[in-house]
Amino acid sequence: MEAASGPVVALVGNPNVGKSTLFNALTHLRQHTGNWPGKTVEVARGSFSHRGVTYTLIDLPGAYSLHPGSAEEEVTRDFLLSGEAEVTLVVVDATCLERNLPLVLQVMETAWPVAVCVNLMDEAARKQIHIDLPKLQDLLGCPVAGAAARSGRGLPGLLDCLADTAADPPPPPRRPSLAGLCPCRRAAVLSEEARRIAGAVLTADQAAAHRLDRRLDRVLTSRAGGIPAMLLLLAGILWLTMAGANVPSEWLSRLLFGLREPLRELLRSLSAPWWLEGAVADGIYQTTAWVVAVMLPPMAIFFPLFTLLEDAGYLPRVAFNMDHFFHRAGAHGRQALTMCMGLGCNACGVMGCRIIQSPRERLIAILTNAFMPCNGRFPTLMALIALFFAAGEGLWGSLAGAALLLGCIVLAVVMTLWSSRLLSATVLRGLPSAFSLELPPYRLPRLGQVLVRSLLDRTLFVLGRAVTVAAPAGLLIWVAANVTVGGESLFLRLAGLLEGPGRFLGMDGVILLAFLLGFPANEIVMPCILMGYLSAGSLTGYQDLPQLRAILTANGWSAATALSVLLFTLFHFPCGTTCLTIWRETKSPRWTALAIALPLAAGVILCSLVRLAAAVLPL
Repeated sequence: MEAASGPVVALVGNPNVGKSTLFNALTHLRQHTGNWPGKTVEVARGSFSHRGVTYTLIDLPGAYSLHPGSAEEEVTRDFLLSGEAEVTLVVVDATCLERNLPLVLQVMETAWPVAVCVNLMDEAARKQIHIDLPKLQDLLGCPVAGAAARSGRGLPGLLDCLADTAADPPPPPRRPSLAGLCPCRRAAVLSEEARRIAGAVLTADQAAAHRLDRRLDRVLTSRAGGIPAMLLLLAGILWLTMAGANVPSEWLSRLLFGLREPLRELLRSLSAPWWLEGAVADGIYQTTAWVVAVMLPPMAIFFPLFTLLEDAGYLPRVAFNMDHFFHRAGAHGRQALTMCMGLGCNACGVMGCRIIQSPRERLIAILTNAFMPCNGRFPTLMALIALFFAAGEGLWGSLAGAALLLGCIVLAVVMTLWSSRLLSATVLRGLPSAFSLELPPYRLPRLGQVLVRSLLDRTLFVLGRAVTVAAPAGLLIWVAANVTVGGESLFLRLAGLLEGPGRFLGMDGVILLAFLLGFPANEIVMPCILMGYLSAGSLTGYQDLPQLRAILTANGWSAATALSVLLFTLFHFPCGTTCLTIWRETKSPRWTALAIALPLAAGVILCSLVRLAAAVLPL
């Protein structure tokens, strides 16, 4: 028997209270997401059935207050004021109840009926925290249910609580109105009430409750150990990403490139002209296959690792450690999180800037994210380091290569801070805003949810955008390599025109043209260089590093050339996917152009300095 359509339930809560876990547990991932009208803020909708009634569950963005300080909090407030929800379910963290209660009290003033889910009861028990739920229900004047959403404990009782609240809403409790108070005074009154309620219902050994977190934070957030620990974790993630991606990337390359000839035969069977066959098989398909084969495996490793750190509660510690540096640069401490996301994909890093409340500081983070090298640039960086700067086999060679790659990342961070300071002192003048950063308790990551969030929400989303840009670029590359003018390919003619600017940057015209053709995806820069040097008609790869070195040195490469290419790989215009994302986030051609110009200018300046230095001290 089909369940009857029932009420709409709004799901509200502070960040890091397990709201998304509860949402997934109730809906069993029967959900879809979409941006709130007029805002780049995602709102998830799902459904669940109970007692023969189907409920619609709206997972609103995490909020600390209904007095908006960000687009996310504005969306949450506006939805509650719209009256669309028949019941509002506020989720609070049992391990830090007092900190969550002010939002509960604000929601009770804004929307009614309200039910409260005290989540993470299992963690509270481990930390010797006891909450008197019946007494909390009496003091709040609304239904309260305890749960541990990760394990599913307490969910049947929570569903009964929701159903009873929807069917027979209790009368709203009588409380003194705070409408005439200023925001600061209102916040103080709510905090005092939250402190009083929490004190009446909580029994805890505070020293035992936070003993493990404090021990870890003495290392991970200390002045002496915070930055080194962060660098070690980053080095480990980079090593796992690049080492782990080699085998699946080779397997995926064989699979995808193995389908090129069947595609060619299909086109021939349809009597397609030679130029259409080449454009589709050797241009569009081969370029797209190359991007997928090189881009997908690292992202499928990096994003889950990154999400594991996020789920474990470490990423807010990264922002805490970097806040001082970004504050001095006139930027926001949370930019550290978006900067880290840029290591996986700059497009994801740009979208992640939504967590920054200040429009000025959010824009600074967006404009500087491309200074961080995404995983698409790592293969070129690693090949250049191994060939010219960390030659050697065995453990020493791998350690030296890892140290140099980490040095490139540190340089990228320094350039990010410097460019943020430049922006905050010129076109985006202003003082850095103060912000309260919640350091959530350390938790064991939820592997299933991590895989779903990282692979579906991030990896496939970014890959889809990259493919839409790579396909037309493949056609352009094939045309440039196969259309001749005066007996010479268009590619070589364009490379000849760029020879002067290329030499100025310590490179050559082929290298500079390869970067331009690599605009859709950084992964195809080196194949484009090889295509030009070998006069091939399509993208060309290499079998091993010795073969690559032989080709490059035969075309005039030196250590100075390699250093210029390495620096330009680090700092040049963002890829097409990132530029498209920047435009969608800012809706401004001006800011998009500036986001392209900033890293490009840095790359031009550094490469020209290397060329001048090489002229004095030949490398």
